[in-house]
Amino acid sequence: MPSWDRPVLPGAPGCELAGGVARAHPIKHGVVVDWDALEGLWERLMVGGLQVHPEQWPVLVSDSPSAPPEGREKVAELLFEALTVPACHMASTALLALCSIGAFSGLAVEAGAGVCHATPVYAGHSWHKATFRLNVAGSTLSRYFRDLLVAACPDLQLQALPRKTVTQLKKRCCYVSLDFQGDICDPARHQRACFCLGKGCYVRLGSERFRCPEPIFQPSLLGHPEPGLPTLAFQALQKIPTTLRTRLAKTVVLAGGSTLFPGFVERMNLELEAQCRRHGYPALQPCLVAHPGRGTAVWTGGSMMASLNSFQCRWMTRAMYQEYGPFLVREVFD
Repeated sequence: MPSWDRPVLPGAPGCELAGGVARAHPIKHGVVVDWDALEGLWERLMVGGLQVHPEQWPVLVSDSPSAPPEGREKVAELLFEALTVPACHMASTALLALCSIGAFSGLAVEAGAGVCHATPVYAGHSWHKATFRLNVAGSTLSRYFRDLLVAACPDLQLQALPRKTVTQLKKRCCYVSLDFQGDICDPARHQRACFCLGKGCYVRLGSERFRCPEPIFQPSLLGHPEPGLPTLAFQALQKIPTTLRTRLAKTVVLAGGSTLFPGFVERMNLELEAQCRRHGYPALQPCLVAHPGRGTAVWTGGSMMASLNSFQCRWMTRAMYQEYGPFLVREVFD
């Protein structure tokens, strides 16, 4: 049997699947909506992509900070009964984001593909009652960007663009405005650009470039009632005990691909500081940590955590599952 020093992490970056990349999307806004599809995806990742036997490898699974606890029980059932893994561990994406920089306490501000979260973490434990979520994230922005493209270039057949192409163009050309209202009102400030989509098809963009990521800061632009991510981050800090607030504010870790837009870090910093001043916390000065590799921070953190010698005693084994059942995950994992 292979050593447990190198556990399998489903969804490893760059993992190629046999017969092509799987396109099933069993998770919506951080919550599993199709367990059969998830089982098939994980099986293809392990057997076809990583080319390993699931029954020989322990698996570490990342979990959305706001996902319902019964979902973890279903994950344990899938891993032990369908994939027959020898052991598993489940960790909050917030904790793994912090682990990617070697921290176990702080505020994780995540903006990924399906959901955004602001989650306080103290001594390795996520503060669920102080966790806030926003269902506007990368996938939502890609759909919004397609609408902006169609409106900007109505003569082109942009509705037929593959989702992958739209996402790539979004990542390549969009940026976060530091003064959205001012930029909207002054066309001279628009950073215009022209992009070739192939076959002589060109798209000329202006305000669309900074309007695309704006719903993360102003969800109301898309009809969402929640406040923007900086406000949620402040609310998360506000909800934790006063004795820990300053300590956690010193490590505000940004994670997820949607934090990679140029200008995102600066805008987040400006708005978070403004929230502190506006609500009577001028001495609370959040310190943002934005590493270049933050797009895959959760995966990196999981890899680092699972490699620690001190972590090897924290697996939930098959024997434990068979004796106590899936309900054990509520006691074993944070």
